[in-house]
Amino acid sequence: MTQVLTLISNTQDAAISNKIKDKYTRVLNASHCNWLNRNIALDIYFDNETPYEILLMLEAENLDYAFQDPLTRSKKLLIADMDSTIINEECLDEIADFLGIKDKVSPITEAAMRGEINFKDALNERVSLLKGLNVDNLETIFKERINLNPGAIPMVRTMNANGANTVLVSGGFTYFTERVSKITGFKANYANILLHKNGKLTGKIESPIVDANTKIETLLQFQKRGNLKNFETIAIGDGANDIPMLQGAGVGVGYYPYPATAEASDVKIKHGDLTALLYLQGYTISDFVDS
Repeated sequence: MTQVLTLISNTQDAAISNKIKDKYTRVLNASHCNWLNRNIALDIYFDNETPYEILLMLEAENLDYAFQDPLTRSKKLLIADMDSTIINEECLDEIADFLGIKDKVSPITEAAMRGEINFKDALNERVSLLKGLNVDNLETIFKERINLNPGAIPMVRTMNANGANTVLVSGGFTYFTERVSKITGFKANYANILLHKNGKLTGKIESPIVDANTKIETLLQFQKRGNLKNFETIAIGDGANDIPMLQGAGVGVGYYPYPATAEASDVKIKHGDLTALLYLQGYTISDFVDS
């Protein structure tokens, strides 16, 4: 059976040299290669079984990689985490920093993302510390502190342009997912609702809480709604609460993941940006849509 090995480099590094290409073409006795983006992303097609030693070789390279069936690599549904995945920050930590209490909140966030403490309990504890913040300040925080990760816009818009459904589902807050979705093009978004009264946060969130179960349920609902096979779905995230979603998707991608999340992922992105998801599907740089 023909397989494709996709190699993906950091866009600022361009680490896939002709030497790298020739090395893996030779080791795999490849039938042919295709540059998706010269020196940035490369497909290598081969017909043999994947030698175990090649995995050790790839792990030592300064690049990301994935082995796939070329006939099932195109995806029709993307489910994505937001914090530290689509955006560079953890929104709750940024709110806490604005209030001058990041030292109290950030360690709880880290422990929750590593899977060391219960996500719901950690969320409620952190949100309680935000009580009294003016709701208007959230706009300042969004504009001044929240940044898209590289490749977010072309990833979402290219998949949209090719008929895929794109869904943002976050254990964060709708205030941010709605704005990030509008900028990037996600067709739907789900997150927790911060409760407020008289223009100030109450320190509570509306039930039910969006958590790991919500993420996998969202994947399954949209898969069923689109009458899609599992291999037509892809999910991306970084934290422990993303693990069920990643394991439930046809391809689960850990994006600069925590150790437990990396272990649960089919593909790990540790060098490239979010356009890696397009290269995984066989898109070339000329296929990208960013406006």
